[in-house]
Amino acid sequence: MPADLFATEPPPDEPRVYSVTEVTRSVRAVLEDQIGTVWVEGEVSNYRKQPSGHQYFTLKDASCQLACVWFARGQTSWRKQTPLSDGMQVQVRGSLTVYEARGQYQLTVQLVQAAGAGLLQAKFEALKRKLEAEGLFDPERKRALPKFPTAIGIVTSSTGAALRDMLNILGRRAPWMRVVVSPVRVQGEGAAEEIAAAIGELNRFADFGLKSVDVIVVGRGGGSAEDLWEFNEEIVARAIAASEIPVVSAVGHEIDFTIADFAADLRAPTPSAAAELVAPDTGELLRRLAQLTAQARRRVLVEIEQQRSQLDYFKRSALFREPQQRLAEAAQQCDSAGESLQRVMRARLDEMRQRLGGLASSLRQHRPDQLLALVRQEIASLRARLGERMSRLLGERRQRFDKAAALLRLLSPEATLARGYSITTTEAGARMSSIQDAGLGATIVTRLADGALHSTVTTAVSRDPRAAVKTPKRRRAAKPPPPADG
Repeated sequence: MPADLFATEPPPDEPRVYSVTEVTRSVRAVLEDQIGTVWVEGEVSNYRKQPSGHQYFTLKDASCQLACVWFARGQTSWRKQTPLSDGMQVQVRGSLTVYEARGQYQLTVQLVQAAGAGLLQAKFEALKRKLEAEGLFDPERKRALPKFPTAIGIVTSSTGAALRDMLNILGRRAPWMRVVVSPVRVQGEGAAEEIAAAIGELNRFADFGLKSVDVIVVGRGGGSAEDLWEFNEEIVARAIAASEIPVVSAVGHEIDFTIADFAADLRAPTPSAAAELVAPDTGELLRRLAQLTAQARRRVLVEIEQQRSQLDYFKRSALFREPQQRLAEAAQQCDSAGESLQRVMRARLDEMRQRLGGLASSLRQHRPDQLLALVRQEIASLRARLGERMSRLLGERRQRFDKAAALLRLLSPEATLARGYSITTTEAGARMSSIQDAGLGATIVTRLADGALHSTVTTAVSRDPRAAVKTPKRRRAAKPPPPADG
């Protein structure tokens, strides 16, 4: 690129003349190097899509416009299912460049999203986090849909294609089902309040004396993020969570997710899919009913055959053929049993009478007054015999005692002393039986019948008669006092 192409002052010498290509390429280099990738917001106009897949359009605002080209390779948009069209307000990201063939600068688009999509996405995530923290999305609070609902409530636009699709499917699958449509606006200011109010009204049918519905479908067809935004409002999510009737959310297309989808008991990818999920297939029900009918018919036929066989058995039995004879035999058996019972009862009564007579005789023999008289006689006899025996024993014991006393008196020391004997003891009271018991000069005590003598040994005389014996000097002792017992 010439260095002096954009000089503010012309060179002093003769100016150089550039070709159109040089100028164009210089402008392109400046745009690409100094500006590069930018985000631009505006309204789409002059939109054209070529068979090659390349898309051409112009972004404009109130004052200017910018040519844009979006090549087919690597095309990315915020909502792929929403094609560009004139009048759309979008944000595009791309690089500024120059289309050299026309000398026109343009924006080579890399990404397209709806205007305000970033702000809406942030708002969506914030509300989702808030309600999730409150437990509105917990799987535990999700309720199962009724298997065979008889009435369905639909909250959607009365003019939208979604309602027509659902009614067609419901009419085909379950023509017997009652459908209650609660028409509301599904986009624009105030639409969220209408949707929430319609859900509440369907829950209060019983208050108005109406038969309640079994399930509620809330939804609409596809659209841009702004079109679907009413189903991201908090008031709608809380109305769905507060519903006592199971709610199916069917908003947009399969890749669209709204806050209502998370709050509902079940999310359907499309309104048509919601109708398929809610309404049982009548054809399948009829096939199942036919199977059950066939099974019931087979069981009834088997039961009838069994009952018929049993009836035939009863017809062939003797009881069925000879009822009078069987009744007569039964009556005879009853008479025989009655006679046997009377004989047994009479025999039992005779046995009880005999036993009662024996008990009465035994009772007479054991009268208390007679038994008391016999006991008194026996006690008196025992008392007399006891007195006689005690007197005899006392006499015998008295005689034995007198004999023992006489013998004791005969053998007592006093009796021996009275016959002229004496008892000699030492002064300490030890009995002496030998002259060896007391030495010379010892004091001895000689006890006689009427007193005691104290003597001093002067001579000990042996048993030998030839030995000299000296009579000890005796001194008369005082007469001992009488015994303590007199």
